[in-house]
Amino acid sequence: MSIPFIDAIRGYLQGDGAVILPEMELTLFGLAVLLIGYPLDESVENNWFWKLLFKNFYAKAALAGTLFSGFTLWKLRGAVAASARGYLPGFHESVVVDSFFPFFATLFLAATALVILLSVKYLDIEEEQEGEYYALLLFACVGMMFMASGVDLIVMFLGLETMALSFYVLTGFLRREKRSNEASLKYVLLGAFSSGILAYGFSLIYGLSGTTNIRNISAVFNPRIGLARAIELSRQSGVMGSQMRQVLSAEYPAALHLEPSLLHQMPVLAAAAFVLIAVGLFFKVAAVPFHQWAPDVYEGAPTPVTTYVSVASKTASFALLLRLFLTVFAASQETWVYLIAGVAVASLTWGNLAALTQTNVKRLLAYSSIAHVGYILLGLVAWNETAFTGIAFYLLAYVFMTAGAFAVIIVLRQKGLIGEELEDLNGLYQRSPASALLLLIFMLSLAGIPPTAGFMGKYFIFLSLIETKHPVLAVFAVLYIVPALYYYFRIVVHAWLKAPGEAPRPVMSSAQAVALGVAVFVSLAAGLYPEPFTRLAHYAFGP
Repeated sequence: MSIPFIDAIRGYLQGDGAVILPEMELTLFGLAVLLIGYPLDESVENNWFWKLLFKNFYAKAALAGTLFSGFTLWKLRGAVAASARGYLPGFHESVVVDSFFPFFATLFLAATALVILLSVKYLDIEEEQEGEYYALLLFACVGMMFMASGVDLIVMFLGLETMALSFYVLTGFLRREKRSNEASLKYVLLGAFSSGILAYGFSLIYGLSGTTNIRNISAVFNPRIGLARAIELSRQSGVMGSQMRQVLSAEYPAALHLEPSLLHQMPVLAAAAFVLIAVGLFFKVAAVPFHQWAPDVYEGAPTPVTTYVSVASKTASFALLLRLFLTVFAASQETWVYLIAGVAVASLTWGNLAALTQTNVKRLLAYSSIAHVGYILLGLVAWNETAFTGIAFYLLAYVFMTAGAFAVIIVLRQKGLIGEELEDLNGLYQRSPASALLLLIFMLSLAGIPPTAGFMGKYFIFLSLIETKHPVLAVFAVLYIVPALYYYFRIVVHAWLKAPGEAPRPVMSSAQAVALGVAVFVSLAAGLYPEPFTRLAHYAFGP
């Protein structure tokens, strides 16, 4: 028996719906947490059996959502490989599933799952175990996935704002903490400002191209065959030859909508659009000089949220930046490479030097993350196959080693002890040898010491700079490892060599142990045996 409604859903899931099925699953699980969680709390409040049965329901449901979405993503990867075009389009090619999307979506889901595992005990201690928290984590992940899969400016911007709005609320989730409220307010103000700049840049390139599809925009910005001049001469003569029209219609469909008055101003407006988009995205990745929000937000937010903002938000923003730069602005790379190089060196300089004087571990890691942004941007300067593999590998390593470092800080959080200052780490080796050993491994990886994932990420960046004849930048990048070693090993010294104070022995929950186990495995495995991770990174930019 055929039921029209069921048939319609089945047809949708076999068409456009298949392209966004991972995001749909996360959304449904997030809504389930919101809709089922509250009445469930009311019904089990006075029943010990049901309370035990549904213990940590929110976290389990959210974690199940990431697993379901991950399984669907794995199946989509197979569909992409079997596709003749090499990608699966949807919604009039405003969303695509190609090799780029599964790689970054996997990182988003992994980061979300790690943060869920790290949040359970932390929220119990803070007495803020609410379903909205886990729903916002899933909704933020949905936004990130659209940032990676979108090839339309509107889809990209909606994904970005979905992620950002979720983070604004999560940053201020500890409502009784003044610093959490202040961090959220600062994040909202600067985040909205950067989104406005980005939207203005998007509006300029839409005005120049007459389309929001970045592939059509790329055709307009591509200087091949003197496109702007060809259209201008054709219009001035009042004749658009059939051959010229065929070429333009096939290769530059959006260019036919350009107004003659815009053709003379196109280089200036295109440059302005690039600068505005770059500034908006530099805010999101916390690159100097647009990094002001990062230290305060990292310090004030709940530590699991700090972890999520640090690894997932930065990775998603880089995914968006790479989509735009590799598609829309690829043809003009020789023009803007100097701007990117300057921002990269400034980020390396300020991030490393500012971290030297920090006594709060979260602020220290915030400034160090700014330095990591500098290394990743150097990959865009190199702009070759090794560089792109290095960027993807670096982001993969960054997600796990940074999440692991913050996870140790989360383990230290106990009743009456925040555990975020360097002094709180004193004697950690004597209080918890396992935590001290894990912290040492993550600090080595962040500093880029072999045999860790962080070393391999830096190695690919250095190699790409040498291959593309940027020796000065390569020397700068290598030299900045020295201050990084100093401030990362300040943390190690406090944990391993200082006498323990009155702080109690940290107790690690099973969920935290799983998260730390996964993080340390990837941080070591990607350094000791990098080949499979390198293949995965290479796949992100084309199999």
